Amino acid sequence: MHFYFPDSQDMVSPTYDFLKDEYSPMRVRQRDDLYAHEVLGESPYDGMLVSKAIVDGSVKGPGNYTEAQRQRMYRLGVRTFFRLPSGVKTMGDCGAFNYASETDPPYTTVDVVDFYEGCGFEAGVSMDHIILGYNASVADGDEDPEWSRRQQLSIRLAEEFIAEVDRRGRPFESVGAAQGWSPTSYAESVDRLQEAGYRRIALGGMVPLKTPDILACLAAIDQVRKPDVQMHLLGVTRVESMSEFECLGVTSFDSTTPLRQAFMDDRSNFHTAQHAFTAIRIPQVDGNPSLRRAILAGTVNQQQALRLERRALSALRSFDEGSLGAESTLEAVLDYESLVNGDKKSYRERYIEMLEAAPWKSCKCQMCRSHGVEIAIFRGTERNKRRGFHNLTVLAEMVHALPDRSDTRKASTRGQS
Repeated sequence: MHFYFPDSQDMVSPTYDFLKDEYSPMRVRQRDDLYAHEVLGESPYDGMLVSKAIVDGSVKGPGNYTEAQRQRMYRLGVRTFFRLPSGVKTMGDCGAFNYASETDPPYTTVDVVDFYEGCGFEAGVSMDHIILGYNASVADGDEDPEWSRRQQLSIRLAEEFIAEVDRRGRPFESVGAAQGWSPTSYAESVDRLQEAGYRRIALGGMVPLKTPDILACLAAIDQVRKPDVQMHLLGVTRVESMSEFECLGVTSFDSTTPLRQAFMDDRSNFHTAQHAFTAIRIPQVDGNPSLRRAILAGTVNQQQALRLERRALSALRSFDEGSLGAESTLEAVLDYESLVNGDKKSYRERYIEMLEAAPWKSCKCQMCRSHGVEIAIFRGTERNKRRGFHNLTVLAEMVHALPDRSDTRKASTRGQS
């Protein structure tokens, strides 16, 4: 099972000063900042997935790349741009979620092939249009007409795509994008893509689906899937079900979930193989919008806020060094939390759990070894993304620890070659 990490220009500065919370004045982001595979010493993913919508933009806007970064990507190619080590694969896709609300995709097939070929990707996914709905029990012909239109559009675009790639001498591997709204419709899409010549198929639109629904779709697909056809899950993690996915033909997946949960989830911020802990929130006085408003309104004293912020940070660092107990540390953290949150909910019980376990102390990843308790603190992009990089290493270990089910997968295939 191979894990691809979708790019969104997530990098960290190796010279960031955690004590002063400031960057080096000589820092140049693209030149000096590091990707996860660089800062960790070993890549936590088997491949990178890069979307055309992220690089070139779409109807929603210019994307995540500056014009200079975009030009550099085309000039250097994907491998050199990301400074990828050998063995890390590259795959491009269109970023269909970025134009899901549009009537039609904003690109042509030639646009997409030009992007993949121009940037030197090893594999590229055909353009598709996400179906915004799922109903496993809908009868044939009773589905939303828009669902059927998007499915047929995705199939037609996939047929155009593989023909254009073949015409250019196959500069990269063609991956067909399948869309559906039920197990039967997904199986129909996969069957059509196999007929078009695809031997690798990416299943789109499954992110909102519950695991039993995904398994039902994979089981239906397995009835028509040819023995040599491999499946890729777009945006789906579900590590606990990966062995079952693999038995049904899945060989790869991509997800940003471990990184995003580090700073976007209310609870599951710091991952271990057994549990997800809540990071300890110590927002910067001058960087937290609600706290700044309270200071400007006169309801919070700025000097008191600064004093409690520094005390909480100092307590956590002393706890990490072993010179301060968990109770005193928790008291300092909660004093600052009370000032920041007022009467809103407290994370007290979750902080107790985090301090008692101190999972960063037993973690062997480069982030935890280098920065200690700083990785457990929810505060600013440098700590938060490093914690996300730590989460990626946990996912990688869990995926690579899965038992090899390749023989079972081959035996389960009922499709005709």
